[in-house]
Amino acid sequence: MSPLRKLLLASTMIPLAACGADDIASPGEGVIVVPGTPTTPTTPPPTTTPPGTPAASCPAGTTDGGVVGNRRACQVPSRFTQDTVLQNIPGVAYALVGPVNVGTDCGGDTAAPLAGCQAVTLTVQAGAVLFGSSGNDYLVVNRGSRIQANGTATNPIIFTARENVAGTATDSSQGLWGGVIMLGRAPISDCNTAVPGGSANCQQVIEGTTGSLYGGATANDNSGSLRFVQIRYSGFAIAPGNELQGLTLGGVGSGTTIDNVQVHNSSDDGIEIFGGRVNLKNIAVTGADDDSLDTDLGYRGTIQFVLAVQKPTGDGDSHIEADSNGNEDAAPRQYTRVSNATFIQSRASSGGNAVLMRGGTDYALLNSIIVSSQNCIDVDATGGTTVRAQDAATQDNGPPVFRSVVMSCAAPFRNDGNVDVATLQAIFGSGTNNNNSAYTPSLVNLFMNGATENAVAVTDPTPFNADPFFAVNASAPNRLEAVTYIGAIQNASDTRFQGWTCNSGYANFGGSGILCTALPTT
Repeated sequence: MSPLRKLLLASTMIPLAACGADDIASPGEGVIVVPGTPTTPTTPPPTTTPPGTPAASCPAGTTDGGVVGNRRACQVPSRFTQDTVLQNIPGVAYALVGPVNVGTDCGGDTAAPLAGCQAVTLTVQAGAVLFGSSGNDYLVVNRGSRIQANGTATNPIIFTARENVAGTATDSSQGLWGGVIMLGRAPISDCNTAVPGGSANCQQVIEGTTGSLYGGATANDNSGSLRFVQIRYSGFAIAPGNELQGLTLGGVGSGTTIDNVQVHNSSDDGIEIFGGRVNLKNIAVTGADDDSLDTDLGYRGTIQFVLAVQKPTGDGDSHIEADSNGNEDAAPRQYTRVSNATFIQSRASSGGNAVLMRGGTDYALLNSIIVSSQNCIDVDATGGTTVRAQDAATQDNGPPVFRSVVMSCAAPFRNDGNVDVATLQAIFGSGTNNNNSAYTPSLVNLFMNGATENAVAVTDPTPFNADPFFAVNASAPNRLEAVTYIGAIQNASDTRFQGWTCNSGYANFGGSGILCTALPTT
């Protein structure tokens, strides 16, 4: 695409291109055709849609699906094959019907794209609303393509369910549509063929789909950007053990920006990361019915500022689940670093764990708070009861690392038949500034630091970060921050999670955020 055409699409806010009757074969199929470049830039006329009423029609390139709530449902095609902009048009919500693909898989080798590769960029304007109507409705960004979904602190992008658009969603709604999947060409550990982990041909089918592939050898691969984004009421079990999450990241590289993202009431995990090198920052997971943050298949990255609150009722599982997929020495080994997390579980204890780390997982949890009615930490060793020491030959970092972590749980440690409590106590106790017995929470409004939390000495997260891209840079998005406090929210003046998040009855972030059961009036 020429630079002029990109400029016209991005800066003049031209509606989606006009298409003839033959351009979209049937609901859920077809492509958006980008029009020829006009001779002079034009500015669309001002909207005449009164606030809070549906648009009179859909933008060209979409199919009119009628009115849902106070918006017109405009169905996007099942595959984007050219660079496309979804504008924030008053009275419009974009409908995802079935799997909606951004581009066509380019494979894991950046130097040799697959035949049929279509590398495109889908741009979603700030404030746009996209929704699905069933568990099989979800968005997939394929390898080689990108999504640029950049909302703002006062105008976030919302991916949600039809019921939310219709106004019938409640605080207990969940699993009403699929979710968002981003796929990339960064290394993963478990391949679907007999090739080395982390190689260009090491790939795997992403969970929740039948054939969408991820993986490669490009650590800094770029799948686009999600900034100031809400993903509501998602998650769906395609089959037992094969579920869609709120946000699924497969082989996503460190060139990708994931910053200021909330996943609300997912019926499975809030965010699951399969391999890759992507870093995340300012993450809110509210009401996940399984794990808040699940990492697997050789993921190596840094995650800073995580606020996870589970519903007081419902299933829910761990806030952290870190796996090695049963192969402790699969390469690349997982090495996840989390700093400044606040994990809150308030439902009745079911004997589970706030944090579950399985064998083969290298992990560092820093500057974090765990408050749970369940057990705090369970570490499972693969095939035995011993947590292995550091081993250069297998690139094993040894036992998980805890620094400046305070916990208040039904029990601090759990032995479910392998690593005993005394060993877990020794691992946790070897860290600096940790407290698992004398910590009494002084949290305000459920998750905001009080005097006790702010008195804990912090640990500098910089030495634990291995990605130069994620170096400390306060002026750039998605970069590591120097910190002077533990937890995700320092005090009432800390507005990090306000405005761009939505509020629920069990997790009220304050600020100007609206209720998760409602949508902004356009």
